[in-house]
Amino acid sequence: MTSYDCQPTLTDRQVLEFCKQGFLVLEGVVSEETNRRTLEYLAEHESVEPTEILQEGWFLNEVIKNPAAAGAVRSLLGRDFGLPVALADHKPVCPGPAQEWHVDRKSRFGPALDYLQVFYYPQDCPKEMGPTEVLPGSHHFYTLQSHMGHYGRLEGSHHVVATSGTIFLTAYPIWHRRGESTGTGVRHNLKYNYFRTVAPERDWVIEPDFDIATADYSQGLPIYSSGMPDDRVQQGTAEMLCWLWGRTDQFNPMGGQGWPRGRSNDAGRPYGVPAGLLGE
Repeated sequence: MTSYDCQPTLTDRQVLEFCKQGFLVLEGVVSEETNRRTLEYLAEHESVEPTEILQEGWFLNEVIKNPAAAGAVRSLLGRDFGLPVALADHKPVCPGPAQEWHVDRKSRFGPALDYLQVFYYPQDCPKEMGPTEVLPGSHHFYTLQSHMGHYGRLEGSHHVVATSGTIFLTAYPIWHRRGESTGTGVRHNLKYNYFRTVAPERDWVIEPDFDIATADYSQGLPIYSSGMPDDRVQQGTAEMLCWLWGRTDQFNPMGGQGWPRGRSNDAGRPYGVPAGLLGE
């Protein structure tokens, strides 16, 4: 597996936000020239897995090693992260119905973030073209697809409507689907993975004023009709952040009104914050 390294670009708060939401959208970061070349390549190579494009120097440098995307990947997966080894082209012919809600095969639920699922739109993807729809925070929620797939529109879901050249990163086990499309034509969405090769540590852009004890772990979105309460997202978010910090062994929340729910005692500090993370 080929690895790559660059400078991390995400801050403490942005890493926390990824842990909370389970995805990060980088809109329009790939040049129009590269978007055009990508669409031309896909027109000539009609496979649903045009993995050979990963060997094209221009695609490798402008998309896979795109500075904005690679900097975010570096922040979440650490140095010398593994580059994609396969690539799929999701290209539904629009119009069409929405997919069922699902997580992709071999998903592993828990705080570990050892790989990322990444999507690249080489063309504009308005809502009429059925963009990917994700459930923020659902990477913290394990359930069987037979319990989730039949749901239609869920309150709080997010359609990744974006311009051409957009790359968005997701935690692999996030619940998602192709949205309903009412437009016409073929919508391309390239999907691939990056991989961790080193142990996790707080190896991103550190904000001196970031306080893990008083940070906001609440998502503030409606409870999904699938029944996922916000306090479960809060706990999952805090545990994932501790794991990325390299201190998962210290994660032992007290429950109730203690951390990470944010209720503070008279000293202005919540009960149950991992002692090794205070003041770092």
